[in-house]
Amino acid sequence: MFRSRNSPDYVIPDIVVYCRPMRTATCIEDLRQLSRRRIPKMFFDYAEAGSYAEETLRANRADMERIKLRQRVLVDVSQRDLGTTIIGEPVPLPLGLAPVALTGMQHRDGEIAACRAAQAAGIPFCLSTMSICSIEDVAEAVDKPFWFQLYVMKDRGFVKSLIERAAAAKCSALVLTIDLQVLGQRHCDVRNGLSVPPAIRFGNVLNIATKPAWVWGMLRGKRKTFGNLAGYTPSDANVASLASWISTQFDPALSWKDVEWVRSLWPGKLIIKGVLDVEDARIAAKTGASAVVVSNHGGRQLDAAPSSISALPTIADAVGADIEVMFDGGIRSGQDVMRALALGARSCLIGRSYIFGLGAGGQAGVAKAIDIIRSELDVTMALCGVSRISDIDRRVLAGNVIAQR
Repeated sequence: MFRSRNSPDYVIPDIVVYCRPMRTATCIEDLRQLSRRRIPKMFFDYAEAGSYAEETLRANRADMERIKLRQRVLVDVSQRDLGTTIIGEPVPLPLGLAPVALTGMQHRDGEIAACRAAQAAGIPFCLSTMSICSIEDVAEAVDKPFWFQLYVMKDRGFVKSLIERAAAAKCSALVLTIDLQVLGQRHCDVRNGLSVPPAIRFGNVLNIATKPAWVWGMLRGKRKTFGNLAGYTPSDANVASLASWISTQFDPALSWKDVEWVRSLWPGKLIIKGVLDVEDARIAAKTGASAVVVSNHGGRQLDAAPSSISALPTIADAVGADIEVMFDGGIRSGQDVMRALALGARSCLIGRSYIFGLGAGGQAGVAKAIDIIRSELDVTMALCGVSRISDIDRRVLAGNVIAQR
């Protein structure tokens, strides 16, 4: 029998077709391929794609793969420890789940499933403003605090209410995303006619009809649209007007004064996400935030921006002594986590990697993605002659730190 829905180790049940192939998955790419087969094209493309020509999206992976690790032998690594802290909280590995919009369209109640998997692994989960399950939905379904990601939109009253709701839900950190003043276009979303719920178009209906397990799951899901926006959009909003409201709410007037305003309202730990420039990192370090996330929004905003990994070393050198530095962008393996830690990150966030797991198998798929990265990091540390996370620095890298683009 399945455990009570309120039990912390409850696993959202899936149709049996999810189980056997996922058990044979050995890497994140395996989960990606499974997810691609099981998720409607518009939502798989939404998670996978970048903006415009996808130069930055590709650079995140290409620059990561150029970084080589230094193999060491005959070093006693029998007592390895992957534990560390993230913004002062102990974690069993230096990893968290990044905020991803529309997670609940990858799998029914996807935000709840992902949060439960993260909490079972002892790592942070961050809920997106643009989630399907609301702050309250997730808080009611889990026993531990989670992080909440905030966009500062034009309607400051709405933003203030989101902050108050996150505080009421006892969220343990607020992740303020600052690189979305305007929305970068993702061509595939336009071509697919992306909407939530899915618009009735022949191509969409035909594709969704080939995903019966997804359809069956979504029919049983808690919500079908953006949970955090309920009550803040026009009462007669349809798919088109809701999308229009969202696109007009991002604020091109956003400034560092708004960060101060958010800081004045939020009583807990603040993380600033979306920094890619040293000057911006120095400003962020003076805001009183607990951490800064080096990120280019997964290659989904400014195309032709540098990869996150190429920006990391300089930023870490400039502000690492003043503020905790986290990393986001292109993590697909434990080796990638090792690379980012070596270049100055204290911890890493994954987005697509866990989303692929979610699409492949719900909560169990997210747990699988986390376990894959944990296992790869553990083996990589051993083969590099490292026993503790705190011992990882640039000495584990071979040759040039990173090829400059």
